[in-house]
Amino acid sequence: MRSTQSLHGEAFRRPERSTASGLPNLDHLFVPERPKSDGRGETILWIRTQMARNGISLEDLVKAGCFSEGSAELKVAYRSADGQTWDGRGELPDWLQRAVNAGQSIQHFRVA
Repeated sequence: MRSTQSLHGEAFRRPERSTASGLPNLDHLFVPERPKSDGRGETILWIRTQMARNGISLEDLVKAGCFSEGSAELKVAYRSADGQTWDGRGELPDWLQRAVNAGQSIQHFRVA
């Protein structure tokens, strides 16, 4: 392959012509497909790198309260006749929104 200077002074390779068809050989442009991953490995590596760069240890994160001892059970604030529940956080669930849209008071479903 012949080398040519680009406008930026960098050398690039010009593909050689195929002997059979006269078209450039572009096989070098095709990269084999990597297996699909969920990205967890790369993310974990990035986190570890950032921790090392900033001198942060796992113990530092534990002391800072980054890891909970367990998920706290949220108390049920509203319950339907069918047993569906809602803790009162976030958007109204569909079952409660339908009841309110039908004219029912939200307090009707309040758990004492």
